[in-house]
Amino acid sequence: MILVYVDHDRGEIDPISLQAISAATALDPDVQAVIVGHGGKDLAGEIAAFGATAVHAGHHADLLDFTPRAHARAVHSLIEKTSPRAVLAGGTPRGNEVLSHVAALMDAPFASECVSIVLTGADSADIVRARWAGNMLEEAVVLAPVLIASVQAHSFAAVAAAAPLSLAEFDVPLAEGDVLVRVEDRVGSSAGGVGLAEAKVVVSGGRGMDGPDAFSMLEDIAGVLGGAVGCSRVVTSAGWRPHAEQVGQTGTKVAPDLYIACGISGATQHIAGCKSSKTLIAINTDAQAPIMGFADYVVVDNVHTFLPLLIEKLKSAN
Repeated sequence: MILVYVDHDRGEIDPISLQAISAATALDPDVQAVIVGHGGKDLAGEIAAFGATAVHAGHHADLLDFTPRAHARAVHSLIEKTSPRAVLAGGTPRGNEVLSHVAALMDAPFASECVSIVLTGADSADIVRARWAGNMLEEAVVLAPVLIASVQAHSFAAVAAAAPLSLAEFDVPLAEGDVLVRVEDRVGSSAGGVGLAEAKVVVSGGRGMDGPDAFSMLEDIAGVLGGAVGCSRVVTSAGWRPHAEQVGQTGTKVAPDLYIACGISGATQHIAGCKSSKTLIAINTDAQAPIMGFADYVVVDNVHTFLPLLIEKLKSAN
């Protein structure tokens, strides 16, 4: 049996968790999921639709928002009850954090960002995982009775494989200190629209946008195409856009049908976040910018000159 930790944010499942469930079903048809926190049980049907044979929903009065150590405690309690061969999660910041705590509780190794997993024996597994922002693939053998691993975002497709819904609720057995680190409050709110991780079109801006005001052009393009706005790390560091919009190794990894990079040079960390895009268009004044080598189509022009023309054409076409 494979146990999968499902990452959700206030009742919305992270799509990468569904990819982890599909990755698990390729290893063992018996895949059970664990989801923790307020509203988790309401997502059981969605989880079962991707092949989970059972959904364990953990709850506790102190778990109103993300609490990593407590979530890990819930996963660990189920490991002791169900004796899975492996425990997987999506390679999201939260998924990796929770499994890191699980590994610490078990004094076991943790393999993050796996792109391939093969269970080779009762206590061994061959894995391939992405390192150095995906520029290197590491082959390793993990020796442990229970493999603890996260799957790299977009390395496995989320495939619908409906299973009969089996829901079991349980109380999370918290220990002293499990809730010391937790989300207490959130400042600001989403403006709505398509989320970055699931957007089919992402329009991103970098240093070449020359300031926050120019991002209104990217919002116009995203609005017409039904997409989301993204940005590079330098943009969030400058305070032009929120970190939630950052694409890259330390931001969100995306895999849209279309990625439009505007004024982005293409540092390794950014490419790690967008290289799974089906089509990448780069707009930059520098024809030798690193991102141009990854792009399917390039436009050598100033974004302040080119984007208004693009917006005009897009709006007239609609």
